[in-house]
Amino acid sequence: MSEDFYSVLGVDRDASEEDIKRAYREKASEYHPDVSDDPNAEEKFKRIQEAKEVLLDDEKRRMYDQMGHERFQQADKRGATEGGGAGGMGGGPFGGGGAGGMNDIFEQFFGGGGGGRSGPQQGADLKTRLTVDLEDAYEGVTKQLTVARPERCPDCDGKGHPPEADARTCSACNGRGQQRTVRQTPLGRVQQTQTCQQCEGEGTVYSETCSTCRGDGQVRNEATLQVEVPAGIQSGQTLRMDGEGAPGEDGGRNGDLLVEIEVEDSEAFERNGDDLRYRMPISFPQAAFGDTVEVPTLDGAVEMDVPAGTQSGETFRLRNKGMPHLQRRGHGDLYVKVQVVTPESLNEEQREALEAFAEAGGEEIDVEQGFFEKLKNSF
Repeated sequence: MSEDFYSVLGVDRDASEEDIKRAYREKASEYHPDVSDDPNAEEKFKRIQEAKEVLLDDEKRRMYDQMGHERFQQADKRGATEGGGAGGMGGGPFGGGGAGGMNDIFEQFFGGGGGGRSGPQQGADLKTRLTVDLEDAYEGVTKQLTVARPERCPDCDGKGHPPEADARTCSACNGRGQQRTVRQTPLGRVQQTQTCQQCEGEGTVYSETCSTCRGDGQVRNEATLQVEVPAGIQSGQTLRMDGEGAPGEDGGRNGDLLVEIEVEDSEAFERNGDDLRYRMPISFPQAAFGDTVEVPTLDGAVEMDVPAGTQSGETFRLRNKGMPHLQRRGHGDLYVKVQVVTPESLNEEQREALEAFAEAGGEEIDVEQGFFEKLKNSF
């Protein structure tokens, strides 16, 4: 039994598209025949490419998971032979070419599924992306989103023909919506059931097609929607808007709209999950003597005590001042990293005071070098 495609790439069966792409790049760079010393590099490289082509195609991957590796490989080879393809996915039953196709596979392995329409069909889900800033992600916000999507044709109500069009039974399939053929294959006679192309599985043809949608039953329009973005959302998370996707067929419900959220980086805060980080500049006297400083947060400024003797780079934790937890109570924390700022210039009074401070501590002052330059070098 040959190694399955998940093992070829070294990923789990629930691996995401990004996981698969990343694994493919690593494996391909390792076994590319031009750079690899492995004697079987060429064969391994072909297997890696084949695995990527199947697992990155939603339909092929679904069939692969249902059928298993061996049956999928058999079906692919059979489709390439019957369809005159060159092997692989391009000319086989999953590449859309030749005499194979999805109908063959359903008929041969699952006992059908390539026939005419069988009642209401749910519409496809659609995907889009929405960008919000960190403040919106903190508070939660309602955003307007404009998407171009297919919609049911208003003139024919999605039927593809005017209401007054004459209907007649399809002569190609005699009203069944399906066409059956019997083919001789290396494994014997195979009967296929396919959707009738003339009536598209309806069993009925019409004298006219809708001029608005040209018989498709759908038109493409822009829709403006209100999106409720919850507080605490993070980049990469997806909101599902029920029924806002592509229209269904034969009375089926609409698909959903999937909105992937991207939270913009903030100039002031760095986000890590529900925690935030902030750099707080303080002066040397504040660090030496201690002070109470105002720290900005996404919920307004708060006071923070800086103890005497604080060193540059020390971090203080302000509890519950970070991002809200998504769909649960509480907040993350805000981590404040203090940075002692050295002034670029001093007046005469400041210089004399600091020179006296240094001399009191036994420091020798090089006036040309400057006290603060010496102070920086001592840290």
